[in-house]
Formats: sequence, structure tokens, C-alpha cells
Amino acid sequence: MLTINTERIGDMAIVECDGRIVRSDAAVRLRAAVTSQEGADIVVLDFSEVSTVEGGGLGMLRFLQRWAHDSQVQLKIFNPSSSVYYRLQQASPVDKFEISSLPEMMALLAHAEDQQKTRAQDATPLAA
Repeated sequence: MLTINTERIGDMAIVECDGRIVRSDAAVRLRAAVTSQEGADIVVLDFSEVSTVEGGGLGMLRFLQRWAHDSQVQLKIFNPSSSVYYRLQQASPVDKFEISSLPEMMALLAHAEDQQKTRAQDATPLAA
């Protein structure tokens, strides 16, 4: 079973996944969660709690890679377990999945939070 939660910080969407991405129903739910992030420049798949990615899940990740490229969205995978990382590398030797390191994620989060604060300040009306 796959549980998906999404969070939006500025122009970045974080899609937190928990469970297994092996069957088509999980893959379809992942696709819906990612492709519904309208206006996001970056979509991060947080795989910290994903135990397995197989068959339909790998195919869907390849689809999401193409979707992100065509939509001019950066798609990043964060913190996959070693077994999931290995499966990702096996599945896509030509089109490598973009795996983000912790320092890169921290920098992306800081940038997204700064954008969000700037937008909030710009939207605040000036006192007369």
C-alpha cells in the first residue's frame, strides 16, 4: 500500500511517499499527485519511507521524468533507501533519475521558503 502526502513551499512541491510502489494503483496515484502540482517549478519525491519500487512504479517514474521535462519542471527524488536507489539505477541507465542529496534539499527548501516570504511581503498592503 502507498500513502501520499503533498506539501507546497513556494514554487516547490514535496510529494511524500510511504510504502511500496509496485502495483498499477500505486503508480496511478503517484502520477496524479505529481501531475496535479500546477505552478510548481520543482517537484520532489520524498522516498524516505518507500520500501520497494518495482514494475509499474518504475515505468511510472520514467513517465513522470518525461512529463517533467515536457512541462519544464524539475523532478527530483530524495532519500531513497539503498535497495530503491539500486532499482532506480538499474531501471534507467540512459535517463538517470535525479537523486537529490541532503545538502541540495536543504538549499532548495531555503530558496523556496525565501520565495514564499517574499511573495507574502509583496502581497501585504502598505499601511496608510
